[in-house]
Amino acid sequence: MKKTVLITGGTGFIGRYLIKILTERGFAINVLTRTPKKNTSTVSYYTWDIATGCIEEKAVLDADYIIHLAGESIAEKRWTAERKKAILDSRVQSTALLASVLQSNKNNVKAFISASGIGIYGALNGEGICTETSPAAHDFLGKVCLEWEKAVDAIAPLGIRTVKVRTGLVLGESAGFLQKMAPVFRYGFGSALGSGNQYMPWIHIHDLCAIYLEALENEAMQGAYNAAIEDSTTNTLFSKTLAHIYGYSVWLPKVPAFVLQLALGEMALLLLTGRRVSNDKLLDLGFRFQFKNLDFALRDCLKK
Repeated sequence: MKKTVLITGGTGFIGRYLIKILTERGFAINVLTRTPKKNTSTVSYYTWDIATGCIEEKAVLDADYIIHLAGESIAEKRWTAERKKAILDSRVQSTALLASVLQSNKNNVKAFISASGIGIYGALNGEGICTETSPAAHDFLGKVCLEWEKAVDAIAPLGIRTVKVRTGLVLGESAGFLQKMAPVFRYGFGSALGSGNQYMPWIHIHDLCAIYLEALENEAMQGAYNAAIEDSTTNTLFSKTLAHIYGYSVWLPKVPAFVLQLALGEMALLLLTGRRVSNDKLLDLGFRFQFKNLDFALRDCLKK
C-alpha cells in the first residue's frame, strides 16, 4: 500500500519539485493549499485557512508523514511591521494548526518534517562556522526561525519524530533566487553586492529534496540539520562564477550597501549578510550531496 505524504506549501518552488520526486518514488501526496485545485491520480488537494484556523482534517489524518513548507516568502516584499508579522505568523500559526489536529485526533503520522532556515543564526557576517547547536540570533530572522522550530518541537511529545531542515540559498532552474539573478548576469550586468565578502551557503534543489526524502525514510533523523554546502562561497565568488558561466568576467563595481538599503530597506540584510554553516551532522548520517561544486550546480540549473 502506498504511503501518503502531506505537504504544506506544495504549490511553491520547493513543494512542486518535491512532489515530482516523491511521486516518482511511489508516494501518494496530499497538499494543503489556500486555493482549491483539481485532484490528479497521485496528488489530492485540500484547503486550509491559517488565519481562521479552518482546515480539512482528512488531509492530516490520512497522512503517514507530514512535510511542512508553508510560510510567507521572506524576500517578496519590504519588511514593514505588517509584513514581518505575516512572515512570523504564517509559520508559527500554521504549525500550531497542524499540531492541534494531531493532538485532537488519532492519526498515523510517523514523522513531521519542517522547513526552517539558516537565518536562525542571524543576519550577520563572520568567520565562525555555525553548527546545529549554535545559539539562535536575536534579530528578526533568528526570531522567526526560532519560534517556528519551537512550534515544531511541540509535536514531538505526541510520539511523532520531528525533523527541522535549516535551508540555505536554494538553487533551481525554475524559480527562487537564481531566477531573479540570472537575467542580470546573462546580459553582462552582474556584480557583487555590498562588500562581497558575505557568505552564501547554498544548496541545489535536487539535494534539498533528497534530504527531505532521507528524513522520511531514515528513522535516525531527528532534530535540526543544516541543509547547505559547506564550501565558504562568498557573494563575490558566486558573482564571478555566474558571470563566468555566461562567458565574461565581472567588470562592474560592487553595488554599494546603501543603494540596496534604500531600495529594499531592512530586507537588504538578505543580500548583505551571510553565515558559514557546517553540514557535518548530515554527512555523519551517511547523506551525500550530489551537487557540491558551485559551477557544476549553477550550470545544471541554467541549462534547463
